[in-house]
Amino acid sequence: MRCQLGLVAAIAAFAVAHEHSEDQQPIEGPHKSLWYNTLPGDGGTQADSVFSGISTFGRLGYYPCLASDDVSYDIAFIGAPFDTGTSYRPGARFGPSGIRQGSRRLNLYGGYNVPLEANPFNSWAKVIDCGDIPVTSYDNAYALKQIEEGHNSILSRKPKTDSDKPGPSKKGKTLPRVITLGGDHTITLPLLRSVTREYGPISVIHFDSHLDTWKPKVFGGSPSHQASINHGTYFYHASQEGLLANDSNIHAGIRTTLSGPSDYENDGYCGFQIVEAREIDTIGMHGIIRKIKERVGTEKPVYLSIDIDTLDPAFAPATGTPETGGWSTRELRTIIRGLEGINLIAADIVEVAPAYDTNAEHTTMAAADTLYEVMTLMVKKGPLSKMVADNDGSDSTSVPEEL
Repeated sequence: MRCQLGLVAAIAAFAVAHEHSEDQQPIEGPHKSLWYNTLPGDGGTQADSVFSGISTFGRLGYYPCLASDDVSYDIAFIGAPFDTGTSYRPGARFGPSGIRQGSRRLNLYGGYNVPLEANPFNSWAKVIDCGDIPVTSYDNAYALKQIEEGHNSILSRKPKTDSDKPGPSKKGKTLPRVITLGGDHTITLPLLRSVTREYGPISVIHFDSHLDTWKPKVFGGSPSHQASINHGTYFYHASQEGLLANDSNIHAGIRTTLSGPSDYENDGYCGFQIVEAREIDTIGMHGIIRKIKERVGTEKPVYLSIDIDTLDPAFAPATGTPETGGWSTRELRTIIRGLEGINLIAADIVEVAPAYDTNAEHTTMAAADTLYEVMTLMVKKGPLSKMVADNDGSDSTSVPEEL
């Protein structure tokens, strides 16, 4: 009897539900009010959580720039997954993907950079992630050519802003800026070759614990020409090839052992001045900033290369050749911010090898945060047309007044 009553009740409930369902409108996805929200304050639109979605640098828009030139940009991120020029720990081929993972939180609250008073994610500049340059791991000579050509393809295009205005390149054009995710430090040689094709010999700011100007016979023994090009000799080759502007280059954070005092003499021949890591204890961060600015100036184009081993292994353990006695993440970021006013036309960060990182992703986050400062400096400086405008006293920049 109870079963019969239960069956009758169920049939009655189904009939009532069916009757009411005729008046209901089904929800069709995607329901934008649920997934796309406008943030309060000075923020923008949040698509989803920072721990979901495809990893690009700082959750920037992705476009395969090397497959098509249908998009224009003012700043492009590009990966160079290469690590067969390293002398100790391999693994920096995974650096680009690791840095992107470490950058997920950069614009969680909108991306505003408080010390530099600017938002690089919401400015005059169109910034995108172009993905990675295809790099072979079987032939170093061919890989370096791939990096040079891939980088130059990205660097030499018309920017989104002020493409019709004069700029500081050799052809008098305004070009976009490119930030490269390494990769071991060998990649800086093909990157400098690419940059020099557009700008001529370039001044370099080099953050590193190592000189990287060693003669091949000192570093590696150079059993072949290709073996002589590695992450400890690329600046020697850059000097020999005429890629560096003489006597306007500087290292910062140096604390390595040497083969002898002649290594420093050779470094001077390559056109570098040295700021030792330990100088932070005597002249402080502002003293280091002052030395860098006095060396490279604020009028000519400058290339910035950052080895993550500038940081002490306590802050960045996941690197190819760690050296104790380095700077903290806070100190490096402060020094980078102090470079405001310098004309950075391109940059790289290298030697991030995620396999040696902690579960907390210390190194990849440090690398991403450092590039966040670099990116903000570029945005604050305005399009590179502003270099020419400032030098001739005119005002041809399209940058808003507030920047």
